[in-house]
Amino acid sequence: MAVTILAPISGTVMALADVEDPVFAEELVGPGVAIRPDLAGRAAVVSPVSGRVVKLHPHAFVVQGDEAHGAVAVLVHLGIDTVQLAGEGFALHVAEGDDVTAGQPLVTWDPAEVERGGRSSVCPVVVLEGKPESVARHVDPGSRVDQGERLLDWS
Repeated sequence: MAVTILAPISGTVMALADVEDPVFAEELVGPGVAIRPDLAGRAAVVSPVSGRVVKLHPHAFVVQGDEAHGAVAVLVHLGIDTVQLAGEGFALHVAEGDDVTAGQPLVTWDPAEVERGGRSSVCPVVVLEGKPESVARHVDPGSRVDQGERLLDWS
């Protein structure tokens, strides 16, 4: 079953290899892409797939699709080294264990504020433990993607 993974934010798509964190750049947690977000103030981050929120931190979340939605687990990490912010500047709209639909707002943040604090706002979108050949990109690195647009397919 192919699963469509939506862009959780709007911005410019980057190859994971260009992310300044080796965990993502070397695809140690899985394949995917990254998005350099628009710096237009506070913005909602939406779920890339329908399923259950299995891990939720202010700076990152994982949504696990159920069997009807392909059972894919997608990690969205909001910025690099943003764990150091201890949640400051992030507002959660769901709780761990909640069922969510693709496109539903999960977190609000301000990527420009993250940048002003000296951290990268780049957001890896990763299929956890996926195989690179199972992920197909729909937006090439360097191209713009709008929130909710088809970003990846997983099969």
